[in-house]
Amino acid sequence: MKIEQIYTGCLAQGAYYIESNGEAAIIDPLRETQPYLDRAKENNVRIKYIFETHFHADFVSGHLDLAKKTGATIIYGPQAETSFEKHTAHDGEIFQLGNISFKVLHTPGHTPESTTYLLLDEEENEHAIFTGDTLFIGDVGRPDLAQKATNLSQEDLAAWLYDSLRNKIMPLADHVLVYPAHGAGSACGKNMSKETWDTLGNQKKVNYALRADMTKEEFIKEVTDGLLPPPQYFAKNATLNKKGYESIDIVMERGVKALSPKAFEAAANETDALILDVRKPAEFVKGFIPNSIFIGIDGGFAPWVGTLIPDLQQEILIVAPQGREEEVVKRLARVGYDNTIGFLEGGFEAWNKDEREIDSIETIYANDIEEIYNQDNSIDILDVRKPGEWNRSHLKTSQHFALDFINQQMSQISKDKKYYLHCQGGYRSTITASILKSRGFHNIVNVQDKFPNIAATSIPTIENACPSTKK
Repeated sequence: MKIEQIYTGCLAQGAYYIESNGEAAIIDPLRETQPYLDRAKENNVRIKYIFETHFHADFVSGHLDLAKKTGATIIYGPQAETSFEKHTAHDGEIFQLGNISFKVLHTPGHTPESTTYLLLDEEENEHAIFTGDTLFIGDVGRPDLAQKATNLSQEDLAAWLYDSLRNKIMPLADHVLVYPAHGAGSACGKNMSKETWDTLGNQKKVNYALRADMTKEEFIKEVTDGLLPPPQYFAKNATLNKKGYESIDIVMERGVKALSPKAFEAAANETDALILDVRKPAEFVKGFIPNSIFIGIDGGFAPWVGTLIPDLQQEILIVAPQGREEEVVKRLARVGYDNTIGFLEGGFEAWNKDEREIDSIETIYANDIEEIYNQDNSIDILDVRKPGEWNRSHLKTSQHFALDFINQQMSQISKDKKYYLHCQGGYRSTITASILKSRGFHNIVNVQDKFPNIAATSIPTIENACPSTKK
């Protein structure tokens, strides 16, 4: 028996390759199929099953393409309705894979069809559970994502989740390994550990949601408390996973198309394509194609794309570091953005070499904004971090302008004012500055520094949402 966790850090997602006696199963595969095909070929095994723990909302699964290429059976748990052929498993059903087997544990709560797969080893001993978004390391799945589809409240779904955990998962032996679909950084939970697997026994000790003395009412309150609205692309990705999507091979062929600066400019002028620049923040602010949007490939790329670009059908033109263009197209497709129509051949250097029009963003650092503030403490500062970060500590005179909700709150600021933007490290403030510039806010200054450095200046701060300041 072989178990391999295939973890994708930018999505904080874990897919699984399990093999026994010439047969393999893939659990919660990502959109691109080649990594799974390569493993099967290298080990000379046949991919027999594709197990899906639920309808994923934060990425487009690779189940359809993988099934077409291997003949493997797609398996969902009870209550999963799809537009494609699959096997709907019943609670307790057993699937044989070589010398091992999987037992279906229907664990609704995160979503109605959420299912945990219990792996039984060669001696039929309980060995591991693949929990999807039902149980994370340090947390459980948020119960609010399926409300609209089910006409149930998040409290209703949380009650289901409580029963699933206590009736199906917690009775299992403490030595059983827990393999979840996500780790820290995913928006599918709120308190996930950086660890990507653990024993169930340890989780019973440290996971707040598995406290033995916890009542259902306490569970519902704690699990639903402080949930932020899910990113707008979640519901759209879940729909793609239910109804189907275009082959990743076609998406890649269309997107990985080199365009000369002249052809790139023509494509931008002749279509409604969004120019997406994925270079490093420090490179982008110095010079970029006018009206470009920055979302760096080396940050939380795919989740921010999904949060900030409202239309999955949006045509996209890419400006990327040379050699990483294919990676960008693939990572866009992972979250359902399939309409990349080409990339700038030679990167931004080729555009700049042709002496075409460029734009830039004024950039300063912590000591600079301290000096400016000391000269005029009425300057407008926008803090674009998340609510939790803001509540822990923020500059006393700053306005909270979370990047997550920029499309909804842009009317709160004026094009006639000058704004100084900051985040935790400069990545999100650069994204915000690029979006604001593309919308006609040209008097923007990006504080491209770490927040601890900014907070260490003489500018007063508020800590833990408390009115007292440090100075």
